[in-house]
Amino acid sequence: MSVDTQVRTAPSGDTMLPYRVIGRTPQTPDTVTLHLEPVRDAAQRFRAGQFMMLYSFGVGEVAISISGNPAAGDDRLEHTIRVVGAVSGALHDTDIGGVIGVRGPFGTGWDLASAVGGDLVIVGGGIGLAPLRPVVLAAIAARGDYGRIVVISGARTPADILFRGEQDLWTTTGSIELHQTVDHPAPNWGGRVGFVTEPLAHLTFEPGRATAFLCGPEPMMRFCAQTLLRKGIPATDIQVSLERNMQCGVARCGHCQLGTLLLCRDGPIVDYAVAEPLLAVREL
Repeated sequence: MSVDTQVRTAPSGDTMLPYRVIGRTPQTPDTVTLHLEPVRDAAQRFRAGQFMMLYSFGVGEVAISISGNPAAGDDRLEHTIRVVGAVSGALHDTDIGGVIGVRGPFGTGWDLASAVGGDLVIVGGGIGLAPLRPVVLAAIAARGDYGRIVVISGARTPADILFRGEQDLWTTTGSIELHQTVDHPAPNWGGRVGFVTEPLAHLTFEPGRATAFLCGPEPMMRFCAQTLLRKGIPATDIQVSLERNMQCGVARCGHCQLGTLLLCRDGPIVDYAVAEPLLAVREL
């Protein structure tokens, strides 16, 4: 059976589907967005914040958040992949025309429905902006459903900024308030220097009206959440994306356990009221 038509059924009963790479958008020197379409059967429609298990044939499988538009209305997928190991490296290097395996979607999504009528505060650090891109795109597609939309985007250097041209478009076509910051500036960088907590600390939000969406390194999310709590935003109105070593995607292997949660099933998106006591335990 050729790779183009191969379908592998996992022990859980979910099916791995072949998807072809139809486009590649380089983001940074080590990060690319792959544009995928089904070879035959398509996966179920996804919600913003969910992830897929992506399989590089002959190399292995890894969980990757979906960075595409949930309101697109087609069967295509977009995944923004940073090289951190053998599997992510093989997926990153897949050329146009190549085929990868897809299982999913899995996990909980960002709860945008609970934020309708209010303001959105979206904070992404580094590759954490990729799982948040669907939130931004969904909010733009339904712009009238929300009040103020604030996006705070952080990166190590200007060269590490994801969706750089697209972020500029968000401010002109989506009525979005964008704050970009980098940890280490380059000679031609004229923007803010510092952590994402700095612009967040200087902004004013109305408690009971604002819903926050945070994704990035755990220390970043903790500090951002604490900043929002001090501003009066309830922990239940702060959503975070938690990551652990997801290997099966169907809550069987236990590798993604965090306290009582299996994050491939109970996460990765949880509110901070759930996350705070878990993240406070060292080495959990």
